Amino acid sequence: MSTFKDLLIWQKAMNFVTKIYQSTRLFPKDEQFGLTSQIRRSSISIPSNIAEGYGREGNNDYLRFLNIALSSLFELQTQLEIAKNINYLNEQEFNILYEDLRELERMLVAFIKKIKDRNKP
Repeated sequence: MSTFKDLLIWQKAMNFVTKIYQSTRLFPKDEQFGLTSQIRRSSISIPSNIAEGYGREGNNDYLRFLNIALSSLFELQTQLEIAKNINYLNEQEFNILYEDLRELERMLVAFIKKIKDRNKP
């Protein structure tokens, strides 16, 4: 593997950011600096931290950034629930996004475990 762009988890996270931007473009304008912005920032944080961690020296630094990406993912799950509860997302839209996010979560958790296992003597 030569670059973070070759990581499937990064590629899927980037595609998810696009879906988030498409889904939030119809949120009320008065949410532009509120929930819309927060959801977008959380989604962007996932592939950004995967990429940043990739560029760090040593697995401990990499793990730290992967865990930040995972934290952003959990934050985003919460924000999507809020958007659904206040009817900014309909049930179908929410379910599609949430399942994609759960897939990213499983992949990220497995990737973190793989990196941790590399650290074991």
